[in-house]
Amino acid sequence: MKLLHKLPVPFLRIWNHHSDSEKNSLPGYISPEQLIFLKKIRHHRQFVFTARILLLILFLLQWELCANAGIVDSFIFSSPSLIAETFLSMCRDQSLFAHIAVTLAETLVSFFFVVILGVGTAILLWCSPKTSRILEPYLVVLNSLPKSALAPLLIVWLGANERTIVVAGMSVAIFGSVINLYSGFCQADPEKLKLIETLGGHKKEKLTKIILPASLPLIISVMKVNIGLCLVGVIIGEFIGARKGLGYLIIYGSQTFKLTWVLMSIMILCIIAMGLYTVLNLLEKYIQKR
Repeated sequence: MKLLHKLPVPFLRIWNHHSDSEKNSLPGYISPEQLIFLKKIRHHRQFVFTARILLLILFLLQWELCANAGIVDSFIFSSPSLIAETFLSMCRDQSLFAHIAVTLAETLVSFFFVVILGVGTAILLWCSPKTSRILEPYLVVLNSLPKSALAPLLIVWLGANERTIVVAGMSVAIFGSVINLYSGFCQADPEKLKLIETLGGHKKEKLTKIILPASLPLIISVMKVNIGLCLVGVIIGEFIGARKGLGYLIIYGSQTFKLTWVLMSIMILCIIAMGLYTVLNLLEKYIQKR
């Protein structure tokens, strides 16, 4: 609408003679009501984003003031300024980058295997209903098992190395991933599946033409959950059997009372988790647009 005054006068005369219904039928036309609605949505998003930033700044400021005034013990609770100093110091000697790289690499590797094995196992269970009925209770039990209890066993079985930590990361997410994906595959439109059968198709055609395309949003949604679970599993593994990584920094800092290291590592983990989730969220939006 803002561009109308730039159009030639003859075009404007023709435009003004159109009724509102004719204008609404034109491709790309946005009515004034729609513009107002879109503006409200934009203002709402800006308000939410600004409120989040202000809330974070207010929390950090209050934390810093309480630590400086002695309301909270800075030795136990640290402070944003101490955390920033420690972060910059470890960045200057480049010791922090190695820990971040190790944790990030282990998380991405475990996430990759969770996606491949989760989707693959869900497909196998969908292809074999008898196998799914047999394995379903075991999957539920394994998914309910506290994964922190498995970490010491994994260290004994596989040794204290990166492979064990990757397996620990996978163990947190794999069973829930299989259950959710298999349940989603089973909820495909039965009429479309019957149509494939009527046309002479088999399970392969059902899987490639109906199941997987319809389940793509579910797969992305499960991936968004699994990336955080893999990060949690990797940290659990690093607590027990690692010499590098943010989980190692947390456990070492707590044992030596370097609690600033602990809080700094937790903040970095929050940033990593937010970044990984944002990447998957952008991937989801890109797939939805196609």
